[in-house]
Amino acid sequence: MPEISRFFGIVIAMYYNDHEPPHFHARYGGEKALIAIETLQVLRGRLSPRALGLVVEWAALHVDELLENWELARSQASLNTIEPLR
Repeated sequence: MPEISRFFGIVIAMYYNDHEPPHFHARYGGEKALIAIETLQVLRGRLSPRALGLVVEWAALHVDELLENWELARSQASLNTIEPLR
């Protein structure tokens, strides 16, 4: 699973050829969640409220880049890294 960003111990990644709707995976410690790109809602899994807040803040800033990476992943192309939250 290609890592596309990392910040504050949170790892953001996408799988190639993953199922709809467009989403990304976030990991923090032992927690994992799938986050919908367009709605920023948790589709599956769980993150602590603090980690989830950081992920949603980051994703809201990078929706277009996330959607571009989603399309790249669907076509088996290399994914772009995305600037971390600072």
